[in-house]
Parts: sequence; structure tokens; C-alpha cells
Amino acid sequence: MKHLKLAAAILASVCTGSAFAQSSHGHAEISSAVQHDTSPALRDVVVNPADFKKMHDRVEHDLPLPHVPDNQRDEALQNFATHGGALAPTPGGGAGSGIAGVGNGFTGPNGSFGVQYAPPDTTGAVGATQYVQVVNTGMAVFNKSTGAVVQGPLPTSALWKGFGGLCEADNDGDATVVYDKAAARWVISQFAVTNAGTASAPYLQCVAVSQTSDATGAYNRYAFSYGSTFPDYPKTGVWPDGYYTTFNMFNGNTFAGAKACAYDRTAMLNGGAATQQCFQLSTSYGGVLPSDLDGSIAPPAGAPNYMVNFGTNSLNVWKFHVDWANTANTTLTGPTSLAVAAFAPACSGGTCIPQSGVRQTLDSLADRMMYRLAYRHFADGHESLVATHSVNPNGSGRKVKAASAVRWYELRLSNGTASVYQQSTFNPDNGATFRWMGSIAQDKQGNIALGYSASSSTIHPAVRYTGRLATDALNTMQTEASIVEGSGSQTGSNLARWGDYSTMTVDPTDDCTFWYSTEYIPSNGAFNWSTRIGSFKFAGCQ
Repeated sequence: MKHLKLAAAILASVCTGSAFAQSSHGHAEISSAVQHDTSPALRDVVVNPADFKKMHDRVEHDLPLPHVPDNQRDEALQNFATHGGALAPTPGGGAGSGIAGVGNGFTGPNGSFGVQYAPPDTTGAVGATQYVQVVNTGMAVFNKSTGAVVQGPLPTSALWKGFGGLCEADNDGDATVVYDKAAARWVISQFAVTNAGTASAPYLQCVAVSQTSDATGAYNRYAFSYGSTFPDYPKTGVWPDGYYTTFNMFNGNTFAGAKACAYDRTAMLNGGAATQQCFQLSTSYGGVLPSDLDGSIAPPAGAPNYMVNFGTNSLNVWKFHVDWANTANTTLTGPTSLAVAAFAPACSGGTCIPQSGVRQTLDSLADRMMYRLAYRHFADGHESLVATHSVNPNGSGRKVKAASAVRWYELRLSNGTASVYQQSTFNPDNGATFRWMGSIAQDKQGNIALGYSASSSTIHPAVRYTGRLATDALNTMQTEASIVEGSGSQTGSNLARWGDYSTMTVDPTDDCTFWYSTEYIPSNGAFNWSTRIGSFKFAGCQ
């Protein structure tokens, strides 16, 4: 994938975020999976270490930024280190002290892992008894109680061993893993794009749905086609009526707009033939996230999947309603624009994150929302969405000092209409430390956890988090805590990429314990990243 520099004309076309009436996006594009089958148990698959492929620096396509007014302040700053002396919970319980995730030198029952890609695209999810982590080209399954490696490291393409075609032949990454709590199934996907993009070999999204809650068992496997348009940066959310996935689509190096798709969840749980229904958005919209269901309470019957990206000092919200029986009833409406506190994307969407001891700066990936858009329906009936992205706490302007902080939001839904309930830019040391690459979730009590990377000219990239109780003052987070402090910085003139995404999820067993996974560097170097998995919960959540 080549680095994309968007033309000024495309940048000028970006929606400014002003409010306007909801609109429908016409009829859905409907297509069947080009292939599907059922795999043998993953634990029985024999893989070749060569499937991890060769060392490669992956450069993500840039997305168009909304217009940022000059000389505006961030209107939601939390510049203090704590509120009322509260301290985010320390890691504890099970793997709480942190377990080594897949990364350079990681070992398990299937051998050792050597870094072949940068960045790692770290993603993970927690299930009934296991934690599954996937990075670029590799994955592992952990016992969530002990932290022991149950299986791995494996090439992610091992999930499609024997499937044939590019899903088996390619191991291209950009993976996601989610745990379908209502069905107790794992949903793991990655794209197949090498030597693809033609009529005879279209770009594919490869999706595997486990047959049980054991991630080492058998999977129902699917390949969905996107023809000659490149389906970049796929992100997945679980919803009662479908598995929703969004993409940033590219024709060569030209941004073609976000694409929103729904896969037939019922058919895929049963291993039957499945279809997808998709809507293509204009080039005004990129970095759209689907909502991903947390907790044991389903959304209200018939509720659409909510999708969000950001505009100029705003969040854009879509509603995706799918009808598998009568596809003419499938609709994507929106966006509705929600005004939020003024912000400027960190590093103007690009690279400016400093590291200790090296000149190499890191990419903020602040041109998009960060995974996940976590949805929860609470016992008292209210519905919330939480989301995060990276902003410059110093605001906008040519003379503004570069900095990065995590902006977070809680949206509340009333009869399907979203409004901003609270929001803040977490910047507890007034910009001395750059914080970015966040991921956010809520537990069953409405307590929030926000994980992220932290770095500066005096510290190596670290894995940290903060949180808040539902009873804390609105728009505030507690003092941050650490999962691991990095002991090295990423070097190499072409290795600006960092993370691409991280993942905060909530344990379905107690609906209280947060699990967070992202990367760090153990020593100065290139292609030597490691990852860490940490868990924690608020003491009052039982």
C-alpha cells in the first residue's frame, strides 16, 4: 500500500460538520459471499512459519481531514492530573499485571514469532475463558485466568487453511477480532489484497466465525468480494442482526469514500450461505466506525447499528438498518451532525509524536476515530456509545505547539436519537506527554476505561490508561495508571507508523473487567515491537 497525499480538491470536499437533515443512501448493494465452508479445528491445523511473510513497513492510506478553523482552542480540556484524588484502578486479577502479547520473540506451543510488519495493528477480545489477540499476520489464544498461551503464535491465515484462494494464500493483516457475547462465538477477519483487485482475483474480506466459545475449535469461513476497489482499514462490530464492517475504500491512491457493510450473522453462525448488504459513502466521509455491542442486554428490538466519524467540531452519526428478508427495506440514513467542543486533530492528522533518545517521530493517526465505538444498553434502560480520537490540546493555528491528547465522548441515545452526554480531552500534564492511539469502553455500571499510548522526548512509548466512575463529575477522568512503560523507541527513517489501532474490551463473565492491548518497544530498534495485554476493574463493580 502506498502512502496517499490527498489533493486539495478532495480535502475541500470534506463535510464541515454543519447540521443537516438525515438522508437515505439509496438501495443497498447486495452480494453473496464468493466462497464459504467449515474449517477443521484450529488446534489441528499444521502451518508453515513462512506464512508469516517477509518484513514490511505498512503505510496506512491517509484520510481527508475536515476543515479546522484557525486559532481555535480545545473547549473540553482536562489539564489537571486527578479529580478529587481519585486514581484509576491498578491492574490486578488473572492476567491483570500484564501478559506478554504477540510480538518480537513471543513464544508459545506453536513456536516463536518474529516481527514481519510494522505497525502491529494490535487487536484483542476477551471471551468466556480465553483472550484472543491478533496482530499483523499473527495471532494467539490465551487462558484468560492464568495468561498461559493456549495456542500460537499462528499466522492469521491459518484460520483459512484449506479454504483455497487468496484468503488462504495471503496473510495481509488489518485484522479484527470480536467476541459475539450473545452467541458465545469469536469473529476474526482480515483482508486479502496481495495480487488482488482484478475481476478474476477481487479484493476480499475473509471472515471466520467460531462454532463454539473455544477459539481453538472449528470455524465457519467466508470470503466477501469488493472487486477492484481496495477495502482498507476494516473495522467490525457485533449487532443482533448482523456483523457490521466499515472500510476506507481506495481506487489506486484515490480515496473513494467509506463503505458500510452488514454480514448475515444468523447464516454465518449456522455455517450457511451468507450475503452482505453495503452502502458506499462519498469522499466526504472516512474513518467511519460501526457500533459494537457490549454487555448482556440487547439493543431495543429493531434498533439500527449506529456508525460514527468526526467532522469539523462535530460527530457524524448514521443509522444502518438491515432487513435480510426484504432487502428493499434496508436503509442507511444520515449523517446527523452533533456539535461537540472545538478540537483540532493531533499532528494535523499526521506524524509528530516524539520519543525519547531518537529523532524518529510517530504517526498520530488522528485523521480518524479510534476503534471501538462501544455500545451498551443498561439495566435502567438508557443507551450509551463511547468513542475516542486524538487531538491537539493546544488547539489550531500555524504557531500552535504540537501535542497530542485523547478526546473522548459518551453519547446517549433517546428513541434512537443521539446527543452528547459528556466529553473531554484528557491532557493531565498540560501537554508534556503525548497521548494517542486510544480505545474506550464501559462496564455494566457505566464506569469508563480509556487506554492509549503515551510518549515524549523524555520517555519511551508506554501503555497507559485512565478511567472514571459513573458517579464522578461529568467530563473528567481519574489519574492515569500504567500497564507497561516502554524501555525503547522505534527507530528507522521510514518507521513512523505506530499501532494503527488498539483495543479495549469488557469481560463478558463479570461485565466489569476491562482488557486492553496495544504495542510498546522493549529496546531501541526497528521491527522489534512487542505487545502487552492488561486487565483491571473498578473495585465497586461486582
